[in-house]
Amino acid sequence: MLASIPQSKLLRFAYNAYVVLFFVYLAAPLVVVAIFAFNDSLFPSLPWRGFTLDWFFNPTEPKLGLFYDSRIMAGFANSLIVAVFTTLLSLLVGTTTAFLFERHDFRFKELCYILMLLPLVIPGVILGISILVFSSTIANGVQTATGIELSSLRPGLFLVVLGQFSFIATIATLVIAARLRKFDRSIEEAALDLGASPAAVLCTITLPYLRPALIGSGIVAFLISFENFNTTLMLNGSDAPLTITMFARMREGSTPVLNAVSLFLMIGSGLLGLFGVVVQRDRGTA
Repeated sequence: MLASIPQSKLLRFAYNAYVVLFFVYLAAPLVVVAIFAFNDSLFPSLPWRGFTLDWFFNPTEPKLGLFYDSRIMAGFANSLIVAVFTTLLSLLVGTTTAFLFERHDFRFKELCYILMLLPLVIPGVILGISILVFSSTIANGVQTATGIELSSLRPGLFLVVLGQFSFIATIATLVIAARLRKFDRSIEEAALDLGASPAAVLCTITLPYLRPALIGSGIVAFLISFENFNTTLMLNGSDAPLTITMFARMREGSTPVLNAVSLFLMIGSGLLGLFGVVVQRDRGTA
């Protein structure tokens, strides 16, 4: 709605009501999940049986708390490992790819750019299945020819990292390239004319300018990786990340401990998102 155009009171009321209902629709499920993380009941549903912190800190069954549940904590550790490696790989490849597309012209550049974007439009399940079939085919061929078992190409955390990296690196590339596109290259040329080496210019001028984009894309990559389900489900092995652990627990029968996990993740994601907002402010003033 444009504020400069006169609007009737009814239209303004309808618009404001729509905005309120939209945000209620987004926030209501999260609020319900958070509330039932403190329900003193074995089931994450009504009736409300009182406030408790057992689903976070209780060390015994049947109300085994989040921080004492070995399966959930192992899943959290696996997700953390996957997210860290995926983020580091995505930032490394995203930065180099951004320089490639923004600083160089080469044959079939447009085609390569389209191929880079393809993982973003391919459903995660299809992407995971494709990577699984490809890696299994290679592993089977090597085992048949040489008798060597390439366990890293079987379902497991290594494949999960590769699967998530295949599309998260594209997101990192787009964010970093957008920042790099605004950079004034005359600053680099001046530094080179003054005798600085290309490596020194990169480390002292270009990368510091890209720091907000690197931090922002790193946060996005970490959150997407940590909470990814579709691709992870297809590539997961015996060491299940947190999303797969929660999915398996839901199939066994949900308890409020999953609400506690969800609340913990919401708080963590919110803090990282807040940090990202601060970084973006720095990006806007740089």
